[in-house]
Amino acid sequence: MFSMEVAKMSSMTPLDRTKRIRSVSIQGFRSLKSIANLELPQLTVLIGANGAGKSNVIRFFEMLSWMLKSKNLQEFVLRQGGGDDQFFMGARQTPRIHAELCLDTENGQNDYRFDLKHLSAGDTVMVMNEAYRNSANDISTKAEWTQIDAVGKESSLLEQKNKTAKSIVALLQQCTTYHFHDTSMKAAIHNRWDVTDSFRLRSDGGNLAAVLLELRNTDGKRYELIVRQICRVLPAFKDFVLEEQAGKVLLRWVSRQSDKVFGAHLTSDGSLRLFYLLTLLNLPPDGLPDVMFFDEPELGLHPHAITLVAEMFKRLAKKRQIFIATQSPYLVDCFELENIIVASANNGATVLRNLPREQYQEWLDDAYLLSDIWLKQAVGGLE
Repeated sequence: MFSMEVAKMSSMTPLDRTKRIRSVSIQGFRSLKSIANLELPQLTVLIGANGAGKSNVIRFFEMLSWMLKSKNLQEFVLRQGGGDDQFFMGARQTPRIHAELCLDTENGQNDYRFDLKHLSAGDTVMVMNEAYRNSANDISTKAEWTQIDAVGKESSLLEQKNKTAKSIVALLQQCTTYHFHDTSMKAAIHNRWDVTDSFRLRSDGGNLAAVLLELRNTDGKRYELIVRQICRVLPAFKDFVLEEQAGKVLLRWVSRQSDKVFGAHLTSDGSLRLFYLLTLLNLPPDGLPDVMFFDEPELGLHPHAITLVAEMFKRLAKKRQIFIATQSPYLVDCFELENIIVASANNGATVLRNLPREQYQEWLDDAYLLSDIWLKQAVGGLE
């Protein structure tokens, strides 16, 4: 029944797979010493042990979003420990970060590259050597790069007026990383939220109550679906209690077992994260970014909930590009070999690799799970 409901909701909009990140090369960013032409599937599941560098891949795209959304690269650098911390083993060993991305957008295949150089004064970074190009999909040769001569503390791509630059900016601005880790008493979810901030769920989920209130008022079927899905995982849950007061709303809910109303402070961490995920993954497509990153979304979730969320990830990937970083065997086993990228560490550098089906099919034929293959490789037990 769950799958049928999700499928029905998913079928309400046509497939949209034109806007996506096809591949990326990164040299010198944090533990990403040398990542060359990494292909990103429409649904990418990045697995690896603690310290393998999974989060650094996500931080790279988060940096791009800050860089191109509102010229806030320097704020990102400051929040992330300063300029020197962004370079592999420090800027003394790695004087330059270089990155190149290949994007599929509405006007064909676009490429964007740039360098970051460390500035000792202020422990910040300088953006330089930016360039972009557009290449037709039906032509094997690449177009010439358009070089941006400007050098500065923020990207100059936003000042470019042509269609190619605007398409690149529009896609990379929408790279959104969802962090649902913070459920402490200082987390935004405990605050009353402006009801008008309801078009998109924020990356930390803080405006969840406003989003749910908007769905209840304007898209009742979608809201009811979210409630039913939560009930399947949390049988005691009955419904949210969303009451607007002075233009603000607080996240509260009521159980089937009593009339007591529970606030976020009386809700378990796992339940709050479930509320975030099921709401986000059920939002209408126009309320979702083109590229969505999730850092360990399985935290605090019951294995049954992980299975349901994974199914929703797969369906959403028909419309949006999804990137998941995880170390959960339960989550990994919900996907296909083609979705998987394995992260490992070698002398402090992150190594990323795919799992070719022809190399591992015999293991799958012998009833090994994807997590078995990964875990055996991690301890050197798979030849």
